Amino acid sequence: MTYFLVTFVFMAVVIAIMAIGVIFGRRAIKGSCGGAANNADCVCVEKCDKRKKMEAEAHLNQGS
Repeated sequence: MTYFLVTFVFMAVVIAIMAIGVIFGRRAIKGSCGGAANNADCVCVEKCDKRKKMEAEAHLNQGS
């Protein structure tokens, strides 16, 4: 039970720190440009190579 409580408190502290960072930083927590939903809008300032390739392929497929 002690391990569970220590782990729970540690995870709660980590989540609280992330929440405080989002509140004061005004930036959303975001994933990679590839992401699970590949057709979603990319929120990256500079798109990664994987996202650029996916967008180029999508553009080529639309032209066909």
